[in-house]
Amino acid sequence: METVRLTMAQALCRYLAAQRTELDGREVPLCAGVWAIFGHGNVAGLGHALAAARAELPLWRGHNEQSMAHAATAFAKATRRRRFMAVTTSIGPGATNLCTAAATAHVNRLPLLLLPGDVFASRVPDPVLQQLERFGDGTATVNDCLRPVSRYFDRILRPEQLLVALPQAIRVLTDPADCGPVTLALPQDVQAEAFDYPLAFFAPQRRAIRRPRPDDLELEAAATLVRRAQRPLCVVGGGAVYSEAGDALDRLARAHRVPLCETQAGKGLLPADHPWQMGGVGVTGTAAANALAGEADLILAVGSRMMDFTTASWSLFAPGAELLSVNVAPFDARKRGRPLVGDARVSLELLTARLDGWQADAAWGERAVRLAGAWR
Repeated sequence: METVRLTMAQALCRYLAAQRTELDGREVPLCAGVWAIFGHGNVAGLGHALAAARAELPLWRGHNEQSMAHAATAFAKATRRRRFMAVTTSIGPGATNLCTAAATAHVNRLPLLLLPGDVFASRVPDPVLQQLERFGDGTATVNDCLRPVSRYFDRILRPEQLLVALPQAIRVLTDPADCGPVTLALPQDVQAEAFDYPLAFFAPQRRAIRRPRPDDLELEAAATLVRRAQRPLCVVGGGAVYSEAGDALDRLARAHRVPLCETQAGKGLLPADHPWQMGGVGVTGTAAANALAGEADLILAVGSRMMDFTTASWSLFAPGAELLSVNVAPFDARKRGRPLVGDARVSLELLTARLDGWQADAAWGERAVRLAGAWR
């Protein structure tokens, strides 16, 4: 087996640079670059490696850790989760400043790679500047505060652990259901330790976003539920945006007279002048969308986690209204209603194919069009 001797930090940079994806029909780097504030814990190891890898892995210097992580999260949202950015900080308050942004990315199911420095794994220089010293736990560091806001957390205590940790990190960052922040805590000494890595580990890899197909039994149950409805309303969430389900929603609305409204995360997928577009729903919603929500007998949620701003703390919808939730994440699909677990675009295409000949009540469609016109 052919190997190459690299420091852990060099191997990390080389692996990230080798990951590719497709965006708008062209191949691009999966990791668009690294935001960095260098200091105690990340300058000598990772800083040195990033400086040498700038041609393949762009580096941006920030002035506040939280704003760097927020910018990386916004980039992931703008690229529809097809790409992500990494953020590296020093130990101590540098790392703890990441918590709010990590929580934001976690709540919104957005990919974010956090690479905070950590205390020496060898513990020879102990304590170091800004090290957390917990009297009853010698293994605790400030990076442990990132555990509850990370979808995947690992502390790299030996350079060869990257062989396991990095594929798992990329899995989470590209998984449509499990997507969210990943934290790889990097002890200062281990960043600079060398290992003979298999050369194949750094081969370029093109990462495609999976589109899970819904279960046939769930699909048939969902179609039965929709066909039974007379006054359906579709709530378009962020998952529909990430799935690029705009055309499928357009066909659902036009062919079956289903009015559409959108959550905060679902904005921008459908044009504002779409004839079946009712605008925002919930606490910050429009009069048209909220009036229909209070009268609908079926709420078809597509890619929404149905948080309180969308549902007005579940007081918005008519008593007895059914909820059908199309979501790639089983956790979100099974909130309160009937689940249809699968990719939003694929699920809608398959669902619409089973609705041939069905339309919502004509009076319901006319009311939706009138309300939308009055709102506009």
